[in-house]
Amino acid sequence: MSRGLLLLLQVAVAVVAILLWHLFTTTSLVGDPSRMQFFFSTPGAVARQIWAWFADGSIWYHLWITLSEAVLAFVIGALAAVVLGFWFARRPRLAAVFDPYVKGANALPRVVLAPIFTLWFGLGIWSKVALGFTLVFFIVFFNVYQGVREVNRTVLENARMLGMSERQLLRHVYLPSALSWVFSSLHTSIGFAVVGAVVGEYLGSAAGLGYLIAQAEGMFDIAGVFAGMFVLSAFVLLIDGLVTVIERRLLVWRPAPDRH
Repeated sequence: MSRGLLLLLQVAVAVVAILLWHLFTTTSLVGDPSRMQFFFSTPGAVARQIWAWFADGSIWYHLWITLSEAVLAFVIGALAAVVLGFWFARRPRLAAVFDPYVKGANALPRVVLAPIFTLWFGLGIWSKVALGFTLVFFIVFFNVYQGVREVNRTVLENARMLGMSERQLLRHVYLPSALSWVFSSLHTSIGFAVVGAVVGEYLGSAAGLGYLIAQAEGMFDIAGVFAGMFVLSAFVLLIDGLVTVIERRLLVWRPAPDRH
């Protein structure tokens, strides 16, 4: 499938979804339109709210706050996960000792941790960064750990026979093998970094997209809630697109997937 056709189909799906949303909330197709608008608003009202935010410039400050929190959580969480993932994968005995503790920490519900982080770090950005870190870290960690462990043994033994040092093995064998796993996890963890920031803002903050959504929800402003979610989704897609560009540059050696 060509890229142009793929983009056309993606846009068509969005257009159909918005058209159905408009019909459900402005006609009697599924019930009383006023009742449907109370619960789901309308595409026009949501678009007007988004336009108002960008027109008066108020959204930029909130976007910057959420971006700062999400990027810090993403970068710190991903770096820590890559380092520890490589270390544990190269030290099987150490990994076996800490395995139950890592899995137990991953099982902790993040919503429960959010108030604790607020107590520890206050209502500033670091409580949101800490929450986002817990969401990003484990996703990247397990992928890196598995990616390093699944290095092709034949390639590894041949490299050792050629006299490669541990540093050379890390650069030319382990790292390329794990990169696909790393970027796969990064695409997922981007959304979770933003989720961590927004959930933290939702629970307690004075700025950010989560704060905007919480304020709108408190005033039963459904258009504002949906507008905040749409801006948030576009925000995540933009960051994901940047990661995709970086991935293509770093994994230029990887064969292109066969598309039908």
